[in-house]
Amino acid sequence: MKKIVTFGEIMMRLNPAGYSRFVQAEGFDASYAGGEANVAVSLANYGMDAAFVSKVPQHEIGQCAVNALRKYGVDTSKIVRGGERLGIYFVEKGASQRPSKVIYDRAYSAISKATAADFDWDAIFEGVDWFHWTGITPALGGELPAICLEACKAAKAKGVKISCDLNYRKKLWSREDANKTMTELIKYVDVCIANEEDAKDVFGIEAEGTDIDAGKLNHEGYISVAKQISEKFGCEKVAITLRGSISANDNDWAAMLYSDGKAYFSPNYRIHIVDRVGGGDSFGGGLIYSLLSGKSEQDAINFAVAASCLKHTIEQDFNLVSVAEVESLAGGNASGRVQR
Repeated sequence: MKKIVTFGEIMMRLNPAGYSRFVQAEGFDASYAGGEANVAVSLANYGMDAAFVSKVPQHEIGQCAVNALRKYGVDTSKIVRGGERLGIYFVEKGASQRPSKVIYDRAYSAISKATAADFDWDAIFEGVDWFHWTGITPALGGELPAICLEACKAAKAKGVKISCDLNYRKKLWSREDANKTMTELIKYVDVCIANEEDAKDVFGIEAEGTDIDAGKLNHEGYISVAKQISEKFGCEKVAITLRGSISANDNDWAAMLYSDGKAYFSPNYRIHIVDRVGGGDSFGGGLIYSLLSGKSEQDAINFAVAASCLKHTIEQDFNLVSVAEVESLAGGNASGRVQR
C-alpha cells in the first residue's frame, strides 16, 4: 500500500444552514477541514495509507478535529499537540449571481505558532512514497516557510515525491511575499498543481486569451503556462484546473496535465454545485492517487477531474467518494440516474 504524508492546518468550518447569508444566521453548522487534510481524506477513502501532519491544541476542540480525520481512516499519529486555539473559517454558500464568501479567523492558531522542533521529518518520512502540501501552509507565517523548506529537503533526501498546490490566498499574504517564498520552495516540487489564477498571482505567469470571469479559457495559453513553470522550476508535471464560472451554482470543470512536453486535457463537465469548497483539494487527491497507482497521464487527469466533479455535489470539504464511483464517472456514466 502506498503511503502519503500531507502537512498543513486543519480548522473548524462554520457555515449557515443552506444558502443563508452570514447576517441571517442564528446558528452555524460545524465541520472540520483544511487543504491538506482534505487531500488526506480523499486518499484514505481510495484505500491508501494517508497520514496528516499538523499541530492542534490539546483541548477538546483540537480533539474534535483529530476525530474528524480518524473517522475516515486518516493516520493522525503524527499530529503534534500544543498551542491555544484551532483556526476557524466561515463559509457562506453563494447562489446564482451571488458568489460564495469565506471569512478566516485563524490568527494565532496552533499550527501558525509551530516551531521547527515540533516535527521530526526524518522519522515522519520513513517508508513514505509521497509528500503533499499547499501554498496555504507557508502563507500562515511564523516559522512555517522555514518548516516547509525543511520538510521538502528531508523528503527529497529520502526519495519521496513531492506535490504542491499553489493555492494562493490573498487574505493570507501578498503576491510579493508569495512569490519570494514559493520561488524557493517550488524548486523541490515534482508535481505542481495550480488553477487558472495561481500561476499569475504567485509567479506572474499568465495564460493569454483567457477571461476567467467570462468563462473563456484558452487551452494553448495554459500549455504555455505549464511549460514555463516546468522549465523554470524543474517540475516533472504541472496540473492546471480549468474552471469556467457560469454562475455560483453552475460551472464548467476540466483540467490539463503537462508532462514530458505534452499536454493532456480531461473531458469537460458542466456541474451544478452543491458545495465547491474543497473542490481543488479533491482534484489533488485524485491526481496523487492516479499517479501512485500507475495510471497513464490521460487516465490520471481524467480520474482527478471526475473525482473533483463528484466533490462539488457533496456538502462540506471532504470528498467522500470511492474509486469505483470516480471510475464510473470517468468512464462516461454521467447521467446521475438512481442506482438500485
